[in-house]
Amino acid sequence: MEIQPINSLNGNEQHTLSDHVRRCVEDYFAHLNGHDSTGLYQLVLNEVEKPLLETALKHSEFNQTKAAKVLGLSRSTLRKKLEQYGIS
Repeated sequence: MEIQPINSLNGNEQHTLSDHVRRCVEDYFAHLNGHDSTGLYQLVLNEVEKPLLETALKHSEFNQTKAAKVLGLSRSTLRKKLEQYGIS
């Protein structure tokens, strides 16, 4: 499945989700000010997964079966992740 570009905030440019992630990670590194970074992979997953689940649920009108299908997860995996993040 190909990810379609999304419009930037000014509406003129189109960027993929990967472009936005790349920009945010580059910004993160730029603001370290010489400090070391550890656990970036888990940090990114934690920052992305919760809003992804919340948005998929909202899009699916809070139907967990539909949200699981949209996400490509089993319903039980979705329920486990919702519990993990305290999403009801």
